Amino acid sequence: MTRGSEAAADEDPGAEVERLRREVARHDHLYYVEARPEISDAEYDRLFRRLRDLEAAHPELASPDSPTQRVGGKPLGAFAVVTHARPMRSLDNTYDAGELREFDGRVRKGLGPGAVWDYFVDPKIDGVACSLRYEGGALVLAATRGDGVTGDDITANVRTIRDVPLRLAGDAPAVLEVRGEVYLPRAAFEKHNARREADGLEPFQNPRNAAAGALKLLDSREVARRGLRFFPHGMGEVAGLAVERHTAWLARLRAFGFAVNPHGRACADIEAVVAYAAEFEALRPGLPYETDGLVVRVDALALVERLGATSHHPRGLIAYKYAAEQAVSRVLAVETSVGPSGQLTPVAHLEPVRLAGTTVSRANLHNFAEVARKDIRVGDHVVVEKAGEIIPYVVRSLPERRTGAEVEVAAPAACPACGTPAVRAEGEIHWACPNRACPAVLKGVLRRFAWRRAMDVDGLGEKLIDQLVERGLVRSVADLYRLQESDLVRLERMGKRSSQALLAALEGSKARGLARLLHALPIPHLGESTGKELAARAGSLDRLLAADAATLEAELGLGPVVSADVAAWFQDPENRALLEDLRGLGLVLEHTGPARPAPEADGQAAPAAGGASPLAGKTFVITGTLPRRSRDEAQAAIEAVGGKVTGSVSKKTDYLLAGEKAGSKLDKATALGVPVLDEDALDRLLAGVAPEAAPAPGPVGGAE
Repeated sequence: MTRGSEAAADEDPGAEVERLRREVARHDHLYYVEARPEISDAEYDRLFRRLRDLEAAHPELASPDSPTQRVGGKPLGAFAVVTHARPMRSLDNTYDAGELREFDGRVRKGLGPGAVWDYFVDPKIDGVACSLRYEGGALVLAATRGDGVTGDDITANVRTIRDVPLRLAGDAPAVLEVRGEVYLPRAAFEKHNARREADGLEPFQNPRNAAAGALKLLDSREVARRGLRFFPHGMGEVAGLAVERHTAWLARLRAFGFAVNPHGRACADIEAVVAYAAEFEALRPGLPYETDGLVVRVDALALVERLGATSHHPRGLIAYKYAAEQAVSRVLAVETSVGPSGQLTPVAHLEPVRLAGTTVSRANLHNFAEVARKDIRVGDHVVVEKAGEIIPYVVRSLPERRTGAEVEVAAPAACPACGTPAVRAEGEIHWACPNRACPAVLKGVLRRFAWRRAMDVDGLGEKLIDQLVERGLVRSVADLYRLQESDLVRLERMGKRSSQALLAALEGSKARGLARLLHALPIPHLGESTGKELAARAGSLDRLLAADAATLEAELGLGPVVSADVAAWFQDPENRALLEDLRGLGLVLEHTGPARPAPEADGQAAPAAGGASPLAGKTFVITGTLPRRSRDEAQAAIEAVGGKVTGSVSKKTDYLLAGEKAGSKLDKATALGVPVLDEDALDRLLAGVAPEAAPAPGPVGGAE
């Protein structure tokens, strides 16, 4: 009998399920961890389908450690908060060989005269710190680092990661807690960003942000499609296993079935560490995943314990960070891109230059105020860097290299797609095209509307949308539902079968419900999570059409800024006409999920379990780039539960929400003693969990 053959007809279902689970798990390990598959994809699929069918026919045999659980299950309502058995501390950072030697000196002082030690060095994966807990060999809990003391229970999502063992191989200890990094390989990141851009969405800045966003999804079936991976490194709580060195720990993890990073190296002393740091820098661009440095640790675990830890980081480990690679190019032209909201964004066309392993010829300049601040001109030589070594951006111009022929970049007087005069609202930084019929704006709106997490119209891709708009077949999202087969078959790559499939997908999308429709429409400040909350509280579109800003704030829980913008959108005659058009075309305009209680009469959010929302009446400032939300979405989420967001830090600020490159606001908040939150801490506040203290976020990645 071959490995892929069916079991004997008289085999007991329980025995066959166990055999198939072992066999599928073995082939998963061979494919994802050891990269040496033994059977074809078709044979593997037959094994997997047989196991899945047996489990469906015999529900009593269900087990959370079955390989079938990797495909994801029903969406969660929210993430539970869990307390780590041992704190997950961040790492202190160092940036050059001299600082590495200073670290070695601190180790020598901490261990005292006569101590002998060596180091182990491994890549610092640019991912999301995660802790996996195994009991009796079975994965029972996966949690984010969070604030180091508590994190989110993301077990359902981590089960979908193919190189995370659901059950440990061999003799497993009673308890084994493995710390490591969940990451997104470069190829998966680029594929995911291409889909986002095709859907008219902002691309993720780097793979770490994309991985963090995936782990926060409530639908593990969607997580399973992202292609996340996992490298283990650190140790949490362990019972029933004794190891003396980190190298021995990694060897045991490899035996248990984990994919251990192959680029770790034992180093006899700090000079060997310095030499490997220089050697590894040349390897980084060719790796299939992102790294931002190395983790240097004393190998003997007892010595690490003797060195102890500060409140922030262990003294026996340190992160060696590489400087971001930069290159000099020249700005050939600056074009204006039109986004789905009408936002006009400058994009630099550059002389092609090699940077971090790829050729860069374009860079997003963000907004015209940023262009003016950096004094970037057409013809300038500029310093280019990659954010997270992925997204190119212009760091600064080099005015000392100007010849006098350079041309200043002016904000656009008109939209480049339709010629409508550009506008900029008071207090806004972005210029925009106000023409709702602008073909570029319409294409972006349609891409957003068709997106999987919005109306989920399978088959309505970017090229088809271009044809529909350019041929005048679609002038609004409502026109999608008037398309006929005779319209579609005349388009490129749209035969009869494709046309019928698209029409069926459009028909099916009518039943998506109010929350998905709110996310699909270009309503300012109404992100996905806020839209779901609003739909659940309102119950129907009619209540939203009748609500003014005061009602949205007092009765439906939106903050004052968001309430004003959302009310204005729903009161706009063109938008109301569109919604009535969609109603007449048969779309479901009621909330199809469970209802959510309305906020209390004082206008604040409904109390969380155990008391009022910790954000009610609190003042926030937001700075830096957040992993999973735009600043507008973060503001909307805060205001939806009664908080307010201001632009500057003062003694009256309750919290600073800080992302990457937080800058001077973070410095001021620290000086004033204002609590600093990362996005994980904000999520816990939004869930009604008040922190005992709100520490400044430590470095992302490399946490123990």
